[in-house]
Amino acid sequence: MKFTLSWLKDHLKTDASLDRIVERLTSIGLEVESVDDKAALKPFVIAKVLTAEKHPDADKLRVLTVDIGDGKSPIQVVCGAPNARAGLIGAFAAPGAYIPGIDVTLSVGKIRGVESHGMMCSERELELSEEHDGIIDLPADAPVGTSFATYAHLDDPVIEIGLTPNRPDATGVYGIARDLAASGLGTLKNGVVEPVKGSGACPVKVTIEAPDLCPGFALRRVAGVKNGHSPKWLQQRLLAIGLRPINALVDITNYITFDRGRPLHVFDAAKVKGNLTVRRAKDGETVLALDGREYTLTPDMCAIADDNSVESIAGIMGGEHTGSDEATTDVLIESALWDPIATARTGRELGIITDARYRFERGVDPEFMVPGLELATRMVLDLCGGTPSEIEVTGYAGHKPKVVSFPVSEVKRLTGLDVPKAESLDILKRLGFGPNGSGDVVDVSVPSWRPDVDGKADLVEEVMRIHGVDEIAPQPLPSHGRVNGKILTPLQVRSRAARRALAVRGMMEAVTWSFIPARHAEAFGGGQPELKLANPIAADMSDMRPSLLPGLISAAQRNADRGFGDVALFEVSGTYEGDTPDRQRRVAAGIRRGTARLEGSGRSWAGNAQNVGVFDAKADALAALEACGAPVDRLQIEAGGPGWYHPGRSGLIKLGPKTVLGHFGEFHPRTLELLDVSGPLAGFEVFVDAIPESKAKPTRTKPKLELSAFQAVKRDFAFVVDKAVEAQTLTRAALGADKKLITAVSVFDIFEGASLGADKKSVAIEVSIQPVEKTLTDEDFEQLAGRIVENVKKQTGGVLRG
Repeated sequence: MKFTLSWLKDHLKTDASLDRIVERLTSIGLEVESVDDKAALKPFVIAKVLTAEKHPDADKLRVLTVDIGDGKSPIQVVCGAPNARAGLIGAFAAPGAYIPGIDVTLSVGKIRGVESHGMMCSERELELSEEHDGIIDLPADAPVGTSFATYAHLDDPVIEIGLTPNRPDATGVYGIARDLAASGLGTLKNGVVEPVKGSGACPVKVTIEAPDLCPGFALRRVAGVKNGHSPKWLQQRLLAIGLRPINALVDITNYITFDRGRPLHVFDAAKVKGNLTVRRAKDGETVLALDGREYTLTPDMCAIADDNSVESIAGIMGGEHTGSDEATTDVLIESALWDPIATARTGRELGIITDARYRFERGVDPEFMVPGLELATRMVLDLCGGTPSEIEVTGYAGHKPKVVSFPVSEVKRLTGLDVPKAESLDILKRLGFGPNGSGDVVDVSVPSWRPDVDGKADLVEEVMRIHGVDEIAPQPLPSHGRVNGKILTPLQVRSRAARRALAVRGMMEAVTWSFIPARHAEAFGGGQPELKLANPIAADMSDMRPSLLPGLISAAQRNADRGFGDVALFEVSGTYEGDTPDRQRRVAAGIRRGTARLEGSGRSWAGNAQNVGVFDAKADALAALEACGAPVDRLQIEAGGPGWYHPGRSGLIKLGPKTVLGHFGEFHPRTLELLDVSGPLAGFEVFVDAIPESKAKPTRTKPKLELSAFQAVKRDFAFVVDKAVEAQTLTRAALGADKKLITAVSVFDIFEGASLGADKKSVAIEVSIQPVEKTLTDEDFEQLAGRIVENVKKQTGGVLRG
């Protein structure tokens, strides 16, 4: 939001300096982002051309002698302007001055052999207008030697504030002045708009077919206007805030938009056929807008149409067909109310950003709908003449103010400020609120221009920002009750541990989008209707992700496309299986591509490194689970996994028969083709929130170290089992023979041959035995071996190989 200092003082009576105003604006929550004090225009002075002689070597150039009013000798300037002549008074720039319109810093130079010591400037070169047919021609009484910026009222500082979305009242200069006056920095001038008496009813009627999109519509016809250039003061204000003057009628609506935060629109009445209808647009209906582009509308959008077609995109932009120009003589001035959400959605879908949309999507003052029209009428009559009709108001049922119960003590509780009750209520009154009551709890009516105020905390904020945020005394945070008190939740602890473990394994953390293309979501078990976004930021980001893997795989491919094919990425974040909180999961996932294995990647003199595979993904998954506190020694690995993995090179990680803690594997070629990526690629996902809580209480004390005084022993066994029997089943059976003595079981050989029989294999295991209470005798070992053989036979059907 931009405005000039003089513009602000149209509504605020104050003697405060620019610096003080800027400081106060920021302190009351209207943060100043920039201030242009117009220092760039200070080098330009009013100068008089004494002589203008033809250039000796150029027909279109003249050599001027210029008096800049400093009492010294005239300055020689070479000029190509057609209106350069003796006696002309204009704006002069000396060497060293920066010319903003052409982005040039002047220096002394020669033009066709003649020295030029400065420049006589045009309006475009000083960014005053687009006029560039000649240099600035000032009246004969212009004071030579004085500042051109001061003379032309161009030294008016421009202030820009950054508005938060909850402050629609500050989208107009009057609202900003109201806040400054409430803070004690001056007095707010009377902003009441006097009605303009109309002559006869408005000949154009308005029908509202979509009252949910348009709560009110006011219209007035002004006949016999003479449209042309707006006055210099109005053009200068619009130029100062970055708007291009067009014509008087359009400039008036732009001025009121910024002056009062009330967007308006002017129709050329001669181009409107019949009456106006506010309705939902028909599917596929088009309109040529004022920006020269044609837009296709949908039934969710609101439009203003006459008997022929759509003439305006409601609340956003008018149509080219009914726009006003120099030939306009009769106008229809519109002041309406539009639904903020519908306006924002329409603007976003059409990709249109306008000053009107900016205000309507935040919520304009409904009570200023008619006064805004009266103000526009007054300015049209003053600048363009004409005869106004009466105002046609349709649909507006009046504003019913919200009443908020305000316990005055909340100011102290929420902010720490000790503001007396009388001062708190006085602040609210100065801001336009209506406190009513004398007890500790006061009913406060909210003014129509503050739709953002809904509860008592909002009123506390108003008191706080006007009283002064800087008045809040710093307070130390309360000390924690226990030094070693638990702060992070188990899920937070696990997430951090998983990140650290995967980073240690050479993987880089990535942060991917939470929404992915629909076809990717469907390929990874998602795509449910409830997970589709109502308003996606892009067409290919339409679904919430059911898995972290699609984003990581796509990220790896983007790296590969740029020459970094060997990458290992991980992410610890949320996935979505439904639209309720209990269907959101915390997942740690990772992928490896190319040769990015734990041992390193790339080429070597000893041969190319091995590509990543299923066992790399398995090791990463188990490392993440172990870091999160999962009982890795009790986990079971089952062959197979979700459909996006290769069926023979993937596995499930389970704890017991039902609890799935994760999956890993190499990706199926169909999956890679659907994602439009190339391999080799392997990855995993582990469900951090599925890991059961440890039964032991957490402690910082290390457990007691218990070492056996007896020698550990290893024994080998070879069992003949069916080929379908998994080695894990066999090792688990051997381990279960005596959990106290047997500390580990590992497979060291697998043999298949005709001597074993059809569909048979031999699995050799090494069993580690650690005596605890005594040295085991041969008889003890024989009994333990018998239990191992019996347990394996019972659970796998295997027999000891002879």
